[in-house]
Amino acid sequence: MHEPLPVSPADVADVRGFLAECDLTVAGLDDPAVRLWFVRDESGAVVGSTGFECSTDGRHALLRSVAVGPAFRGSGTGTRLARFALDAAAAAGADRAWLFSRRSGPFWQGLGFAPADRSELAVLLAGTIQVSLFRATGQLAREVAWSRAL
Repeated sequence: MHEPLPVSPADVADVRGFLAECDLTVAGLDDPAVRLWFVRDESGAVVGSTGFECSTDGRHALLRSVAVGPAFRGSGTGTRLARFALDAAAAAGADRAWLFSRRSGPFWQGLGFAPADRSELAVLLAGTIQVSLFRATGQLAREVAWSRAL
């Protein structure tokens, strides 16, 4: 697996298609506030992604778009991509990471995340694209929040 590369404007459509196939949020992928990286396989197909958005004060990071294609699941690729985003968020000044996940709790617990208060996440990260979208669509009430210190 190659090192994750920053998503450029030329890559957004491919990453959007990959995330849609993985049933993850695709809103705001081209917004400068969303920091995204991706990995392609030897054929050029996107097979992994990772990223985050920061709170207005920069202290909190909302992980998003952490995904791997079916052929790479169980290989440790998801863990490497998640750690890449956690390290990048810490380097950007965040001291706490948050995320929404209804399906992958055990994966995130393995990375030190614990269940968190969804309302607290929504307040601390109110300015992020993902929280704004989830509020507007009513999806926020159905989400499960997770958090850990960086």
